[in-house]
Amino acid sequence: MKKFLLLAIAITAFISCKETPASNQVAAEFETLEGEFIYLADAAVLKGDTFIYGVTLDEKMHELATIIKPLQRDEFDMVPVIIKGELHSKAAGEEGWDEIVTIKEILEVKAPTGEAPLKLEAGDKLKTEGGSLKVESGK
Repeated sequence: MKKFLLLAIAITAFISCKETPASNQVAAEFETLEGEFIYLADAAVLKGDTFIYGVTLDEKMHELATIIKPLQRDEFDMVPVIIKGELHSKAAGEEGWDEIVTIKEILEVKAPTGEAPLKLEAGDKLKTEGGSLKVESGK
């Protein structure tokens, strides 16, 4: 009877020491990044307060691009996001940003704040009025 009780305690202890689920392990391995995201035809960028990273064009990036699309006021509007990603340097001889992030998890997407981006066309001039920029058409 004592052997049976000892065996039951050992099995219970073994089962309760089981590792955490894989999703928690994945989340702990990658860096959390907060910044503004934009995706154009052949490039994606994540810009934070102290960094600018190219973004790997993969399934997760396209998922994020689909999520932000309705929030963009125009195609050049950057949308605030929080992601978990893996940072790495670009391959030697390859064009693009020096640092690349591969998105592993999308944590949060926020609506853009502030004014819409300023659009300039050839011949336009910038004027300052009351501390803000205004565009004077050159046409």
